[in-house]
Amino acid sequence: MSDNSFATLKLPQAQLDNLDSLGYVGMTPVQAASLPQILDEKDLIVQAKTGSGKTAAFGLGLLDKINPRFFGVQSMVLCPTRELADQVAKELRSLARCIPNIKIVTLCGGTKLRPQADSLEHGAHIVVGTPGRIQDHLSRQTLDISQLETLVLDEADRMLDMGFQDEINHIVRETPESRQTLLFSATFPDSIKKMCRSIQKDSITVKVDAEHEADVIQQVFYKTNPYQRKDTLLGILEHYAPQNTVVFCHTKIQCAEIELFLQEHDIDALALHGDLEQRERDQVLVRFSNNSCSVLVATDVAARGLDIKSLGAVINYELPHDPEIYVHRIGRTGRAGENGLALSIYLEDEVSRIIAIEDFLETECVNEEVESLNRNISFSLVAPMTTLQLDSGKKNKLRPGDLLGALTKDAGLDGSQIGKINIFDMMSYVAIEKSVAAKALQHFRNGKVKGRNIRAREIR
Repeated sequence: MSDNSFATLKLPQAQLDNLDSLGYVGMTPVQAASLPQILDEKDLIVQAKTGSGKTAAFGLGLLDKINPRFFGVQSMVLCPTRELADQVAKELRSLARCIPNIKIVTLCGGTKLRPQADSLEHGAHIVVGTPGRIQDHLSRQTLDISQLETLVLDEADRMLDMGFQDEINHIVRETPESRQTLLFSATFPDSIKKMCRSIQKDSITVKVDAEHEADVIQQVFYKTNPYQRKDTLLGILEHYAPQNTVVFCHTKIQCAEIELFLQEHDIDALALHGDLEQRERDQVLVRFSNNSCSVLVATDVAARGLDIKSLGAVINYELPHDPEIYVHRIGRTGRAGENGLALSIYLEDEVSRIIAIEDFLETECVNEEVESLNRNISFSLVAPMTTLQLDSGKKNKLRPGDLLGALTKDAGLDGSQIGKINIFDMMSYVAIEKSVAAKALQHFRNGKVKGRNIRAREIR
């Protein structure tokens, strides 16, 4: 038995069998370092990057303590965004398959509060949500966490960046002092240290190196001037031509400017920033994740919850002041055994940021001349897919298999022409190859899915 085997832990055999069926071969470094302490009911501070396996780490710990016969909220996970909360809830449901009758409720903004309150009336074992919406339910007394045993703060640094300090303090005051508190954060600024001291008891710190192996992510830096920053970005895209890219900007105004600039140069780009309504944000994330958009232009906070398993490149349109944020940004590429590409643009007066990155990574950054980029006047980055929005979702008992069956069996599309299918409460999104999008739309206009008409439109 290997040292990183889940069988070395005090987990029920049913859970070990479930992990095996889900394809969990062995523990990741963060799981191996934290799970024994979590199962021993210790308070923990875990510093680890997104994609390190931290959800399974705290998920297995909180599920191990759940009493299925008691329908009170026993565990709660706070997340900075709705997207991350949905991902966490989805993974927890997979991990809970071996435990009968476990109810997991997601409480986030962007959806109506009343249906959530109705669901809570019938009890829940685990709540996953954003601080603002959870505080709303506590204020309305539709949520009772007086019996809570485990509190998890996931991506705590970003929750503080987004201004959730007061909401978190309010929520913590509603929980029993005897709870176990697990805090996960990619970075560890003073604000996080202060929070840990106020909400945890005798906490243990687990740090998993945030850096990738040196040869996994190719990092290249390009020096330019303020007037050529946009053109340098275009040159980088023309030279490397990544299949999908996240461009990081500092402000939402910058994001909007770059989105328009790239679109004007025949590049399918969308911006993700704080001014978007939840519906617009959902659409942007869906379109990028299903290959209907080639470039996502985003701020650090807006990109939280973004989970793309295979990302071609990360481009820093402007370098962050904090080298930890740089490492966290580029950590979104080079996952799942693939090589990554991190490309950065900087000005003469931003050299100090490169020095800080070199000191943090203990390596010398590679600089290339902008003139070395191969330019292509006729270059374009057109996404291979387009997204159809349907006026039906989970509330209508719609499943991905229903849409896949309708499009292949009834509409005559090949399965390879259909991409990712996302089902939300009231609507769904389907990625379709652009060449057959009209055929798919024609089917929805004239045909039925599960015996009912479904309206569809192409999102542009």
